[in-house]
Amino acid sequence: MVGDDETQGEEELSEEEKAAAAAWEQMADEGDGVAEGEGPVSNRVLDQSEIDSLLGISGGGGGGGGDKPSGIQAILSSALVSYERLPMLEIVFDRLVRMLSTSLRNFTSDNVEVSLDNITAIRFGDYLNSIPLPAMLGVFKAEEWDNYGLIMVDSTLTYSIVDVLLGGRRGTAAMRIEGRPYTTIERNLVERLIAVVLNDLTATFDPLSPVTFRFERLETNPRFAAIARAANAAVLARLRVDMEDRGGRIELLIPYATLEPVRELLLQMFMGEKFGRDSIWETHLSSELWQTDVEIDAVLDEITLPLGDVLNWKPGSRLNLDCTPDSEVELRCGDVQLFKGQMGRRSGKIAVKISDRLMK
Repeated sequence: MVGDDETQGEEELSEEEKAAAAAWEQMADEGDGVAEGEGPVSNRVLDQSEIDSLLGISGGGGGGGGDKPSGIQAILSSALVSYERLPMLEIVFDRLVRMLSTSLRNFTSDNVEVSLDNITAIRFGDYLNSIPLPAMLGVFKAEEWDNYGLIMVDSTLTYSIVDVLLGGRRGTAAMRIEGRPYTTIERNLVERLIAVVLNDLTATFDPLSPVTFRFERLETNPRFAAIARAANAAVLARLRVDMEDRGGRIELLIPYATLEPVRELLLQMFMGEKFGRDSIWETHLSSELWQTDVEIDAVLDEITLPLGDVLNWKPGSRLNLDCTPDSEVELRCGDVQLFKGQMGRRSGKIAVKISDRLMK
């Protein structure tokens, strides 16, 4: 009886295995049907290579070059801005910081320090969405380049400028009142601040390419300050203005389309101050040049002879020069004719008195 039960259990087990195998075959057939557009969707587990492909990770086992991102990685990288670095633009903004520090000290009659936080590239639409409100947006136009730019003054700097210009006491932070629009006085004072910044920005670009930045209008709603399409790339420079215990930020946004007329100039690299010119080095070089020793030849006369006559010269041969004691002597430095003069004596030495200047 025991042997019969074991034989019957083995037969039942084999029937269960056959049923499981039949179920697996049916699921495989349904998967094939999905590939051909037939049957229901199967819940298939992805392997590691398919997961890497979905995430955009270039695996070592797959084929093909991974230069271009794919999958989710391509979606994430599409939001980034691919831009070329403009070395001269960084020098322009560094010079703007130095000039703006002096200009704002004269403007506010206070101790002002301006620093450059960073220079980045951003899409214009992303920047408008990231502006902390309330803020004042000044639209300006580059006259010679026939395009526009944007300058943002945050609320903290707005209240600080109003407080400083209207006689606020030192040692107290500027009062910030939420939930109200900017007053006419605040708008006018910020317009004057923007005019100072644009004036210095014009001066910083002048050695590179003469351009005039003219103030157009002042907006408080970012939607009305749209000067470019949302997908266009732009250069964003963030400036920090500190007035002892007060201050704020100024953000300068210039689209790449605005900088296109001077793009070739901005790609140049100059390591010196003032766009490659260093006044200290120029002064030192000029002073040293004036003290340089130069050899000068006094030419009495010149004649032209055939080469055969020159080769026939022997010891004792004479060469007659057509000059007299009253003839003018020509002074030369190398092949350059400098002066003409009369030969004579001074303090027992042969000297030349300059009578005419040949170098122009």
